[in-house]
Amino acid sequence: MTTNSPSTAPPAHAGHREWTALGVLMLPLLLVSMDVSVLYFAIPAISADLEPSGTQQLWIFDIYGFVLAGLLMTMGSVGDRIGRRRLLLIGAAAFGAASLTAAYADSAETLILARAVLGIGGATLMPSTMALIRTMFTDAGQRAKAIALWSGVMTAGVALGSVMSGVLVEYFWWGSVFLVNLPAMVLLLILGPVLLPESRDPNPGRFDWPSVPLSMAAVLPVVYGLKEIPSEGWNVLYVVSITVGLLFAALFVHRQRTTASPMISPALFRGRGFGPAVTLNLVSAFGMMGSAYFTTQYIQSVLDKSALDAALWALLPSVPIGAAAPLAARLVQKGVHRAHVVTAGFAIAASGYGMLALAGPDAMWLVLTACGVLASGIVMVMSLIMDLALGTAPVERAGTASSLMETGTEFGGALGMAVLGSIGTAVYRHEMPASAPAEARETLGGALAVADRLPGRTGDALATAAREAFTGGMHGAAIAGAVALAGAGVLAAISLRRVRLPEHRKTPDELCSSSGVV
Repeated sequence: MTTNSPSTAPPAHAGHREWTALGVLMLPLLLVSMDVSVLYFAIPAISADLEPSGTQQLWIFDIYGFVLAGLLMTMGSVGDRIGRRRLLLIGAAAFGAASLTAAYADSAETLILARAVLGIGGATLMPSTMALIRTMFTDAGQRAKAIALWSGVMTAGVALGSVMSGVLVEYFWWGSVFLVNLPAMVLLLILGPVLLPESRDPNPGRFDWPSVPLSMAAVLPVVYGLKEIPSEGWNVLYVVSITVGLLFAALFVHRQRTTASPMISPALFRGRGFGPAVTLNLVSAFGMMGSAYFTTQYIQSVLDKSALDAALWALLPSVPIGAAAPLAARLVQKGVHRAHVVTAGFAIAASGYGMLALAGPDAMWLVLTACGVLASGIVMVMSLIMDLALGTAPVERAGTASSLMETGTEFGGALGMAVLGSIGTAVYRHEMPASAPAEARETLGGALAVADRLPGRTGDALATAAREAFTGGMHGAAIAGAVALAGAGVLAAISLRRVRLPEHRKTPDELCSSSGVV
């Protein structure tokens, strides 16, 4: 009988080495998630320095997320073939080099290119970190704790990114928001080869190159259309974009079902629990990002907070998130069925939306509390669902499985902003006075800009009406979000009731050296 070498097969119970390695993995994960929001406060300084056109400014914002979403599935499959640690280190080097280039960019074109390379690096880092967790933590309980930490760091990074950019731009120059990436990436490149085990699919088969453009053609048009709809509305261009993406998605699925060596093996979905995990993860992202679309505007524009003050206040809901995922993992370890905990998480998140539906135009603490409750419920769900997906997927396909989950997160977030944003916008326009200027009836930002130009009480009345209408739109979206999450809770209760993760099977050597079986 042959056994794997210690360097590639970690023991059933992870020790100090694995937990230290997890800490190293958290660094790139935190930075990748922060880069989603790190430009929120830096863009005015970038605009003043590089003078980008309107189109270039949009690309500076969006190119990172588009490239990241488009390459996740490809990079997950590549990591399974060449080794997840190798891909992680390659991605870290690319991420660090692109960060340095972005920090000292002297033109909008250079910055756009650097942000695109950052997206490529991010697409290698995210699935690789999760796949390596699957490799290092073979014990189900320890893996659940590790994934709970992963989920908390991922969520916190998005919130911290905007705040950090505000602080850095306040005291340094805009390029500093990219330089903060360098120490973490250097540390990863030094410690990664020492602490992280290499793992790959021993029989990956031939790489299916046609699936790469098909996957990108499926993801990018849909994500683009969904991201633009909340601000621009359901115009023909975005509907066509989504339709084209869905057609390519159908072609991509057909390719995976018929080719001899698919990028995404259909066998993944034959594992009980993996399909429901992908679906429930998408709905969770729908709920999380759909609420963020309203709450950030509410704090800044309805409550009239400055951008930095709004970002600092928005950190408060992140406090309970740190306990949510570990609590969910602990409940499952204590014997509570995963289906019950996931259903409870969706119920908690839905109640957060219910609180948002009760908030008036001057209810900051209620909104912050609602955000904390909603985010805690979502993080409970996402940590357990990610653990379920990786636990049911074969270890040799851990990179592919994690990339599918991350792609679902991107889709779900864009869909949440599009659907709930459209509901809120429709209610806003309905509740705005017919006598208001056309610009004011489009968006809250437009209404406040018009109000600033109007004299005295006329401007104040328009601003008040716009804030009340926006709050009404938030109520409508919150009710829809609560219904969606409640429905997901029912789906979780039904689809997960018979799903249990397989226990880790120890080798004879492990059985002889351990004092008991967990």
